[in-house]
Amino acid sequence: MKPRQIRLSTTPTDEALAELRLGDIVYLDGLMYTAREGVYMRALEDKANIPMALPSQSAANFHCSPAAAIKPDGSFDLGAVTATASFRFAKWLPEWMAKTGAKLIVGKGGMTSKDYKKFFVPNGALYLSTVGYGTGALLGRGVEKVEAVHWNEELGLAQAMWVLKCNNMGPFIVASDMQGNCLFERENAKIAANLDKIYEGTRPATLKRYGETDDRSDELI
Repeated sequence: MKPRQIRLSTTPTDEALAELRLGDIVYLDGLMYTAREGVYMRALEDKANIPMALPSQSAANFHCSPAAAIKPDGSFDLGAVTATASFRFAKWLPEWMAKTGAKLIVGKGGMTSKDYKKFFVPNGALYLSTVGYGTGALLGRGVEKVEAVHWNEELGLAQAMWVLKCNNMGPFIVASDMQGNCLFERENAKIAANLDKIYEGTRPATLKRYGETDDRSDELI
């Protein structure tokens, strides 16, 4: 079945979030801010005042380092907006969501259903994942303008809090729902169920390097 395409505000209502299903394709409108370890540590561990009114201005946190620069005249030059892996920031997310009212966490790769049930569900939040690699330039087209860059001097361009005005920015895919289910776990289970059939009749490897396995269901990192 063809996935649904949905336009969603970066300050979504609870009703709008509840209507989203795993696999829906989402395009965002409104202000979205970038926040990763530098912002989390400054705001949560160093107790610095967050330089935005959250969540009234934005309830969407993008795990991203924009390919951007600040010009001598103070204007901004932004091209691609490439997401980074969200699992790296999991330890800060419960406090961040509780403190800022974030309802949409946007990034790459997602997290586990255990994380979603423990961190996201109590805060009424969902995870949106970028779709594959190499989409940074495509997502950049959805940035209408850079509204502001906060904590640049303290954290540097990559870690600063960029505030992006989005217009039909996407595609993003709904990777968790209000019950904490995980899209990637669901689809991986379907694939894994057929792995034995795919490799049926093939010979085991004659030579192996240390640590290699013939178990096709193992995922090695």
